[in-house]
This record gives sequence, structure tokens and C-alpha cells, in this order.
Amino acid sequence: MIEGDPISRPKSIIDRAKAIILKPKEEWPVIDVESATISSLFKDYALILAAVPAVALLLGSQIFGFSALGFHYRPSLMSSVSMAVTQYVFALAGIALLAFIIDFLAPNFGGTSNRIQAFKVAVYSATAGWLAGIFSLIPSLSLLGIVGLYSLYLLYTGLPVLMKSPADKALSYTVVTVICGAVVGVVLYTLLGLIMAPFAMIGGGIAGPVATQESGTVTVPGMGEIDLDKMKAASAKMEEAAKKMEVAAKTGQGGAVDPSALQAFLPGAIGGYKRTEISSAGLGAGGSHAEARYEAGDRSFRVEITDMAAMGALAGMGAAMNVNSSRQTETGYERTQTINGQIVTEEWDKSSNDGKFGTTVANRFMVEASGTAASIDELKAAVAAVGPEKLAALAK
Repeated sequence: MIEGDPISRPKSIIDRAKAIILKPKEEWPVIDVESATISSLFKDYALILAAVPAVALLLGSQIFGFSALGFHYRPSLMSSVSMAVTQYVFALAGIALLAFIIDFLAPNFGGTSNRIQAFKVAVYSATAGWLAGIFSLIPSLSLLGIVGLYSLYLLYTGLPVLMKSPADKALSYTVVTVICGAVVGVVLYTLLGLIMAPFAMIGGGIAGPVATQESGTVTVPGMGEIDLDKMKAASAKMEEAAKKMEVAAKTGQGGAVDPSALQAFLPGAIGGYKRTEISSAGLGAGGSHAEARYEAGDRSFRVEITDMAAMGALAGMGAAMNVNSSRQTETGYERTQTINGQIVTEEWDKSSNDGKFGTTVANRFMVEASGTAASIDELKAAVAAVGPEKLAALAK
């Protein structure tokens, strides 16, 4: 707070993003007394950070493309631009929608209606989701966008401070806000004829949560149960991640592994599958990536290795939440687990013999095999053939 002035001025975008992520309970009271307008909140913060996932999607789709059902697809530049612009516009529209809902519901939870304060909560709580959008740069890392769920915790801690709602009503206020946002969002997107994630307003594309009970948990369809207490612990993990990033920036150590070195981890053959294509790319300070295609008859899959460098510390946040979810269908299943502190994702469709298996390694690398195979065991074997333990040794 500035001496002699009861109203403090907003921090720089970097300082604000760092503070709200690392120490939200200390930062919300600071935000509470800041002078702001809806225009300044958008112009100085939202318009900039909301562009992170959109730009990452644009670059990632052009550099790496998408893989599905054993095929690799790289959209045209115009298609990528269209997807990025659509995501950006709806992210910003979603923030406005969320703010109006927060403001409207405040009196129902013992709070005070205040449009500016509601926009502050909506904009700043979206920070985690927007920053997590960086994982859209590499499609195989998209599952790490789950760290954007931290935005739910930011919303949960911000509502009682800025909207003056009693602390014991914070969970209910949060859950009802998110459910209303999801419902209204689906209606609006349907009217526009677009298929969008119902809670795109929190940057990372979160599906609408449903309250289980007043136990501090929120169930997110397709992702599982999120414990708000574990989100508190995740905040500490984020602080640790930030320190690692600072050390890497100052010392130059902990940078990304050379792309050619990653490429060397991809064997010439895996079981009966022969390697038919291999490539790698450097992402500057952001990391490096290598991938190869393996074929055996009419079956083929891709194996991808990504070094997230210092950014990989953020992946530990998802593991800190102990994320576990499962979905069963008539022909297959999808499963995400936290095993030994690492996020493991697994999908399989027995009707098409298509699926994927991936795991983070040392909260820095991501190894994933995806495509058609005789069974999910072949995709697991492909990941094992890379040598995750050897990759982990590189992170030390």
C-alpha cells in the first residue's frame, strides 16, 4: 500500500500473477483495496494472460499437429488461427459471464454485491488456468492442463475476501457459482452453434463441477474428485516450482536436454514394430521434444518424449492434487492416476484397438505412446522401451 493513500495501486502483471499463484491468501486482501475499473482489469491483465493458451494452441498445432486413431494431423494455418481466436474470445467472454454470476449470487451467501470486486475475483482467479494453457503448446502435454484446476482454489479463497461472504459459506458460494457458470455457458455456446467446454471461463477449459457435500471436495466430471485441502498443499508446490525456475534462469543450469539427445532415447524397433519416422525440435528455454512413428503391418503408433525443463515443475502440481479419475464405456476406458508422485494417463478402445499410454517422469519429462496396437500392453511396453529411469537421471 502506498504511504498516505488508503487505496493501493495494482502490481505489475508478472508480480500479480506470481503472488496470486504462490500466496493467494495474502494477495486477495491486497487486491481487495486496490483501485481498479473493469476496463483496466481486462486491458492490463486479462487480455494478456488469456492469450497464453490461445497462442500455445496456435503454435502447438502448427509445429506438432495432433495425433488420434493412429493418424497424425496438422491443421492449416487458417484453421489453427481460427481455433486460437475462438478460444481467446470465449475465454474473455467467460470471464465477464463469471463476474456477473459472482456479483448476482453474493447476497445469497451473505456477501455484498459489487461489480468491480466481482470482476477482480473472476479475472485473477483465472490466472492458474491461463498459465496452465502453456501446455497446449505440445498436444501430448494437454493432460497437464489439469493444473489449471488450481483456479477453483483461487476462486474459493477470493470470494469471501472480496465479496464479503462469510468464510463458512465460501465452499457453497464457489460450487454454486461454478455450476451456474457451466449451465449458462453451455446454453450460450449451444446457441452459437459451437461445441465448447462448459467452463471455458477459467482459461484451462474446466468442465462443470458438482458439489458432493460440505466436505471440502468438488467433483469434476471426466476428471474426478478435487480436494480443496490438497489445493492448499499445491500452492506450496507452486512456490517450490517458482524457486527452481529462478535458479535455472540465473545459473543456466536445469535447461532443456538437447533435442538430439532426446531423439537417441527412441529405439530403432519396439517389439515387432519398426521405426519408420523420427524427428525432434527445440523449444528454446521452454524445453525440447522428440517423436518417432513405429509400424507393424496395418498397426502403428507414435512415441513422444518431451522435456519441459524448469516448466516441468508445474507438472508436480497436478500430482500434488493426487488426481485420479476413471471412465468406462462399452468398448473401452479412460483412466488418469497419480502413481508414485507422477501423473499416468491411459486410454483404450477395444473396438478399434486404439489408445494411448503416457506418464510424467521426475515431474519434468512426459513420455507417451499413442495409436493402434494389439493391446494397451504394447503401448505400455513402448513407453518402457524409452527408459523412463534413464530420463529421470537427466533431471538430477
